[in-house]
Amino acid sequence: MKNNNNFTRQRDQVMHVGSQAPFSLHNNKARHKFKTLSRIVLDAIAFLALSAILAGLLHLGYFCFMRAAYPVKYNDFVTHYANMYGFEPSLAFAIIRTESGFDSDAVSHANALGLMQITRDTFDWAQSRTPGNENLPHDRLFDPETNIQYGLFVLSLLREEFSDTHTMLAAYNAGIGNVRKWLKDSECSDDGVTLKYIPYNETRCYVKKVPTAKKIYEKLYDFE
Repeated sequence: MKNNNNFTRQRDQVMHVGSQAPFSLHNNKARHKFKTLSRIVLDAIAFLALSAILAGLLHLGYFCFMRAAYPVKYNDFVTHYANMYGFEPSLAFAIIRTESGFDSDAVSHANALGLMQITRDTFDWAQSRTPGNENLPHDRLFDPETNIQYGLFVLSLLREEFSDTHTMLAAYNAGIGNVRKWLKDSECSDDGVTLKYIPYNETRCYVKKVPTAKKIYEKLYDFE
């Protein structure tokens, strides 16, 4: 009887151990799977965070590069005279960048001077249109404030005759006489107001460059 009891206990112990083994193995597999999934999730989160940081740094780098390429030098003068003559500062900056690259000592092949590349003849004509009939020497065109003031004043005089911005810019670059002639030419204009074709390659490029630069300035800076 005693032997039977021992046999029964041993059998029960074997059965108990046997019933626990699969459960323990299942727990180990589940824990391993959970750890693997957790590691994958954490790696994914780290990757996304790193990607976001890199994207932010790239954006910041691009933003800084673009601001360096499209500066707002002489901001006080530009803002003041742009407001005085009814122009957006972004247009004035775009013209200065296109004309001289913000080099106040610039002299073109056509002997246009300073930031907004004003010729001596244009400067004399503009001064004759001022209320006080000013008579400043030509070397004043190398002074940033004087050049910006007269550049925008010339632009305002052109706007009185050429209401279309594209045509006004063409006149600033190629001269009033040329634009008047083109507007009378049916190959260049259909309505005598706007230009569908510009014979000068430099001016064709100019009237595209300035508006493009203007849009970039407006994206980079918050002009009030």
